[in-house]
Amino acid sequence: MSHAADLYPFDLGDRRLDRRAARLVQAALDDPGASIPAAAGSRAAADAAYRFLDNPAVRPEGLDAAHRRYTLDLLAGSDGPVLLAQDTTPLDFTSPARNHALGQLAHARHFGLFAHSALAMTEDGLPLGLLHQHVWARRPEERGKRQQRRHKETADKESQRWLDTEQACAAALPPGRTVVTVGDREADFYDYFAAPRRPGQHALVRAKPRRRLAGSKELLGAAVRGGPVRGALAVEVPRKDGRPGRRAALELRYGTFALRPPSTHPRRKGLPPLPLQAVLAEEAAPPAGAEPVRWLLLTTLPVAGPADAARLVRWYTYRWRVERYHFVLKSGCKLEELQLGTGARLRRALALYALVAARLLHLTYRARQGPEGPCEPAVGREEWGLLWRHFRPGQAPPAAPPSLRQALHWVARLGGFLGRKGDGEPGVKVLWRGLRKLHDMLVGFRLAKAAAQGVQSSDE
Repeated sequence: MSHAADLYPFDLGDRRLDRRAARLVQAALDDPGASIPAAAGSRAAADAAYRFLDNPAVRPEGLDAAHRRYTLDLLAGSDGPVLLAQDTTPLDFTSPARNHALGQLAHARHFGLFAHSALAMTEDGLPLGLLHQHVWARRPEERGKRQQRRHKETADKESQRWLDTEQACAAALPPGRTVVTVGDREADFYDYFAAPRRPGQHALVRAKPRRRLAGSKELLGAAVRGGPVRGALAVEVPRKDGRPGRRAALELRYGTFALRPPSTHPRRKGLPPLPLQAVLAEEAAPPAGAEPVRWLLLTTLPVAGPADAARLVRWYTYRWRVERYHFVLKSGCKLEELQLGTGARLRRALALYALVAARLLHLTYRARQGPEGPCEPAVGREEWGLLWRHFRPGQAPPAAPPSLRQALHWVARLGGFLGRKGDGEPGVKVLWRGLRKLHDMLVGFRLAKAAAQGVQSSDE
């Protein structure tokens, strides 16, 4: 894969730290899911990695900034709106030796961190990388106070992360670039929609259907559903909870509605209703035994016709890709299995592995959406040459690189992908398995090459 030193512009205030950060990311890209000692390749390199993660001069914000610059470099090569998918995930690092340095998770006996990520994508859903990641530990004294928090100002609640993250991302983008932040139901609250936004900055959120309307006893979900069908759209529904993915035919309804401020808001009496556009995408005839798709969306974007409504629904379906990013971070990179003794080490490791997870996700979707371009520089010459020799024995590698789709299919086949008719494109899981096997093959190839060169030198 492309070398980390070329991909990520680290600027940690010390060139030695920049080089070490690039080497750590490169080792994790070469062997995703391996422990730090295994990925480092030697005891000395592993010791250097631990010193880096324990170095107070390495600020996680500096590592995050390198990730942001990497993402902005990729965005510079694309046109159209930037889609930002926000989502939160818990990171479980429960261990008696370090629980005191962490916060409680949903379960009282589990400890770790929360990460709220903003994944930047092109308007056709190609994941690029993070523009912002907010990480925090929940204080134990806050446990059991959910009802009290409902009546607090947003600035005093964890919900503030939605506003802060959106503003941080908008500030990082060029002023004229349109940006649409996509969120799940957790982002459906009054202060989020009421927040000031610059021209071209918009929100698209899955709504809670029981939102109250101004001047009406009717709830939002019923009000939208009572309108006429104005369009149709077919979408791919991903597999979930053991159910296979499928294609769903959706009916579209939409309109503009004024939402009341919630009764729990501390300033509800002085707040005006919020006029927002609502889009309801509903599956009229789901397959037998399948739960029908029903998405109610709220947005600050205009909806002038069926084409606008269909585009917003498609953009909402890309929100799942930030969940895939978290899946790769935890299951592929095995972040939660790291044996690091302090919260500070874990936070620095998270910032580094975020780069790895985002890169793996980008390659997976790039192979699906732009498959026929050359695989270089995403897959280096040594790597695709070795893949060629493995899958096409007896044939000399060509001068020109194969397509990205071909190279990543080979990587996926190393990870167990069969590539049968109807299998579709390989997913992230088989790709990271294949990358680990390719790493082992490269190590063996380089050792054999060095040994052959040594024999040749001794013969001379």
